[in-house]
Parts: sequence; C-alpha cells; structure tokens
Amino acid sequence: MINKLNPQMLIIILSLGVVTTYSNAANNDRYSIKQCYEDIKKHDAIDFFETTTYMGSSFSPDNKSILLGSDKNGIFNLYEIDVNTGKESILTKFKSTTYPVSWFPNDKRILFTQDNSGNELYRLFIRETNGTITTLTNTENTRANFINFTNDGTFFYMTTNERDSQFMDLYRYNSDTYERSLVFENKHGFEIIDVSGDGRFVSLFKSISNKNSNTYILDLKNTTLKPILINDQKQLANYTPKTFSKDSKKLYYSTDSNSEFSQIWEYDIKSKKHNLIIKDNWDVNFIYFSKSGKYQVSGVNANSRTRITISDTTSGKKIIFPHNLPKGDIHSINFSRDEKTLSFYINSDISPSDLFVWNINKNSVKQLTQSLNSYINPKDLVNSKTVYFKSFDEVIIPGLLFKPKRNTTKHPAIIYVHGGPGGQSRKGYNPIFQHLINNGYAIFAVNNRGSSGYGKTFFHLDDKKHGEDDLKDIIYGKKYLESLDWIDSNKIGIMGDSYGGYMSVAALTFYPEEFDIGINIFGVTNWVRTLNSIPPWWEPFKKALYDEMGDPATDGKRHKAISPLFHTKNISRPLMVIQGANDPRVLKVESDELVENVKKNGTPIKYIVFNDEGHGFTKKSNRIKASKAYADFLNHYLPPLESKNCKL
Repeated sequence: MINKLNPQMLIIILSLGVVTTYSNAANNDRYSIKQCYEDIKKHDAIDFFETTTYMGSSFSPDNKSILLGSDKNGIFNLYEIDVNTGKESILTKFKSTTYPVSWFPNDKRILFTQDNSGNELYRLFIRETNGTITTLTNTENTRANFINFTNDGTFFYMTTNERDSQFMDLYRYNSDTYERSLVFENKHGFEIIDVSGDGRFVSLFKSISNKNSNTYILDLKNTTLKPILINDQKQLANYTPKTFSKDSKKLYYSTDSNSEFSQIWEYDIKSKKHNLIIKDNWDVNFIYFSKSGKYQVSGVNANSRTRITISDTTSGKKIIFPHNLPKGDIHSINFSRDEKTLSFYINSDISPSDLFVWNINKNSVKQLTQSLNSYINPKDLVNSKTVYFKSFDEVIIPGLLFKPKRNTTKHPAIIYVHGGPGGQSRKGYNPIFQHLINNGYAIFAVNNRGSSGYGKTFFHLDDKKHGEDDLKDIIYGKKYLESLDWIDSNKIGIMGDSYGGYMSVAALTFYPEEFDIGINIFGVTNWVRTLNSIPPWWEPFKKALYDEMGDPATDGKRHKAISPLFHTKNISRPLMVIQGANDPRVLKVESDELVENVKKNGTPIKYIVFNDEGHGFTKKSNRIKASKAYADFLNHYLPPLESKNCKL
C-alpha cells in the first residue's frame, strides 16, 4: 500500500527492495536504497498491525463470558468471549471507535463509551439486552465519565461537564429507569475519583501544583456537602485517592510524602487513622479489590515493567501465578463475580496482549486469545534491553534499546521520545517499533529526565527546563548510540509523539547538525498557543501544568524561545509531520504552520493528516498507513546497509 505523494516524488517498487527518489534529494547517492533480507523474514507494515488489540475484561454476571473491546475488524467495537471455549461474538458494529466500560452487575446490559473521531468528548451509552442502544449523555460538546456501580447494583455514578465545561459534576443514575439526580455540583475544580460501594462517600482529588495535591472525602449524608481534607497540608507532597474498601469504611490513597516513590496508605474514615499498606523501591501505581474484598490486587512500576501482587485479605497469603505462563507483564486483572476465576492479559515486547483466565481453585490457566499475526514468527521480533547512560550533568538516564536481528555490521538508529511531558517508555509490544526494527533500524526509547517511574526527584528535574535539559538528555542518548560498535553513527534520526513530537522538532531546530531526520507525530511546536488553548476540562490541572511548563502570563518569552515554530529557519534536515485533524490538544493549525514554514527553507518535508483522528490514531487502517509512511521516509533518507549474505 503506497501513500499519495507529492507529484515531484517518484516511487518505484522492485521485487527485492525499494528505490525511491524524493524532491530535494535526487542527486545524493545516500538517498538510494537497495535492501534484501535473508537472515529474517521481511514484513510489510500491515503484518505488524494485523495483530488484534484487546482491552477490558469485565466478567458477565453469570461468570460465563467476558466483555472486551477489540479492533479485529479495523475499528474498536464490543465483543463477548466465552470463558470455556474462547469463542468470540461481536456485539456492536459501529463505524466510530467504541470502548467497553462494564456489564451491569445483575444482567447483561453493557455500558460503553465513544467520542467523535478523536475529539475526546466522550459520551456514555448502554447496550440493552435486546441489542438496542440507549444514550445516557447526548448533550453536544459534553464530556462524560463513568465512575462505578453501588455494591448491590441499584445505582451507578457518572460525571459530566454539561453545567460548566471546566468542571465535572457527579450524578447518580437509577440502574433500572436511568433517572438521574445531581449529587455533587463541583464548583471548585475537584477531580471525582470514586464513590464508595454503599453510595455514601466520594473521594476527591485536588491538584495544587505539580509537586503538591490533596485528597478529600465527601460524605453525601452530610447536608453541607463540604469535602473534608484527609492529608497534612504542611508537607509538600502528592496525595491521590485510589479506591474504597468494599465495606466502605476505609479509603486507600497513594502518596510520596514519606518516600522518593509513591506508597499506598489506608485511611480509616471513622477513626481518621492512617496506616502504611504497601511500599516499594519503585512507585506503587494502583490497588483494588475483588467483589467481596477477599482479594487485593496491587501493581508496582518496576523499571518500566509492571510487577503484580495478589493477596488473600483473610489469610494474608500471596497468590502465586502458575509458573508455565508466557514471559511478559501481567496486567488488567479482573475477578469473576463468584471470585473463583480471574482474567488477565500478558504483554511483552514480542507479543501483544493476550487474554488468559485462571481458575484459582483448580490452578488451571487457559489462553483465550491469539493476538499476534500468525504470519509473523515471534523469533523474528526483538526484545528490548534496559540500558543507562550519563547525561551532560552526570545524571543517569535509562532507556530501552532494541537491536535488529538483520545480519549487518552497522545499523541506522532512531531515538524515540515518549509523550507527556512526564510519560514513560515501557516494555510491551509496539507494532511501529517492530516494523522499523524489521526494516533494519535500531530503536532507542529514552526515558529522559522528567519521565515518570524513576522517583519524584528525577520527575521534577525538567520543571520549566523543557526543550533545554531534557533535550540535552536526548543529545547524550545519541552520543551513547554513537559509542556502540553496531550503530551507524552517520545515520541517527529522532521521532516521537505528542511531547515526544515536540522534542523531535526541537532537536532539529536547536541542534540542527545532530540528527539526520526527524518524525513529528502530533507534537507541540508553539507552546505559546498550546498553553493558552488547552481544553476547558483541563482547568483543574492547569496550575500543575503551568508549574511544570511555566505560566503563559509570566513565561511567554521562554515559551517562544523553546517553540520550534518561531525558529523554523534552523531546520535543514528532512522532516515528517503526522497530525490528526480533530486533535484537541495539539491543534492542526500548529502542524500546518510548521510545514508551511519549513517548506520555505527548501527542506524536504512530508505531511500526512488523518481527518478522522485526534490525539492518537484509533483506526487500524490509519495506524498501518502511518507506520508504512515512517518506514518509507526512513528507508529513503537513512537506508540500512545490505545484509552480509545479501545477493542481488
């Protein structure tokens, strides 16, 4: 499948490789490619995306099936999978991306959500047992979010910003009639996290700064409806509510107040006592319970991998997973209603997430899905290796390094920068990575300073230094690559999405001689505009964002200085830009202006817009088109060396 190209560009497909001529590069021998692959099988982009992505794992009330979201037909829709046979049945056939929320507790009605082509204005719906659809939120330009059901399933709770686009109010719905009532009008910018199973208490989160947040409890039986702060405000720390105990007597929250890393604490609502529950040498990211509270599930972000612990709350014993499971990270654990069976996914660099069910009493495990395209041999895929390097100021920077299996002495390389700011590149199957690696490119996913998962000190090292110190980490990541004898130091590019897209363009702008090419995937290029046009529903977090990036009212000069759009004359290396037309975070106009300005330099540039996507691409056909475009662009400007045994 070939992308539409500028009339000046010519693409010729040959049986053993690709020869491409691009505008502004016709006379450079470096931009001609001859490739063949005898050591591993060569795959097209579509092969890596002909995996099936699954999400969700809610058990039906009768424990016989699981609700899933799947893109096996190209667009995410709802599926039901039989726990015993693994048989999948499609439940919806929408042309819009559709995500599962949950079965109803006592029957097979389904809650699900959709937005409009990536605009992030999510609406909630119910699929009735006869297949008809009931709309719960039909107000235009309204964003809605499901919270949870009460323990008995009589009511469920949702938030919407229909009253005020900046704030989410809490509504209670009758599960039978869908009649609703407003239970909390949120006028002060709280984020509503959870409602206790008895429907009495609400946990609230309030962002103060990017280093400081508070946790509150709201008692709905208290007529004043005044949220009560449960943490100490004297200490600068983050407090984030997680979940209530099943008896609604305790709230579990995370905090970094006593450690470099987040810990899980328990708050007794009646006695107001706090107890440490889980600590680790990494962030403890989550905690939740099975239906009755018998089992506790927690997860630790251990050096870009998830480490799961399941405990029996009655005996205190840890539940040990069977030893014959495939290698990879276990995630998305759910218990059946009778708590005899649990479902979970396993994901690794060389295997997409597959769904398993485990009968704890019988200790029997069954794999229900086969996500990887059967045409791909897992042995041709590549696992990452965690490596470290010193940056300009001796700070140790981690990253995930993928080495191609092609039989050549030198490989061109791409530094990949994650989104955020504050994201993290993690272990797990990435079809784009595997496609590019299969084409002969090393991938180095750098977790520069400011990345999450490595402690609060590391996370805050880039505060108000974005496009400066964190970008220097990327430059030193390139120096690390150049020190490896299997990397072609003359062919190193940079790519990333969202904040990583910004970093890619910033690298080409402020270090114009460092990288040979750049790929910007819906990245910010004008911080002045972006920080003044954030979506209204980000209002509760605006202060924290400004603490990290700087307030436009006072830091506008610095924002302009670090914004590539105002310095495009510096960009001389080939650049690709990918954009979703409906992106509410990085507006399409930013990419339009960037491309127009770079063209004035005579710099080679490729621009692709997806009219039915937003900040991230949900449709499989678009993801395939994008990945193929990346490979074509790289093969054109940074062609890999021929395999040693290659004969043309």
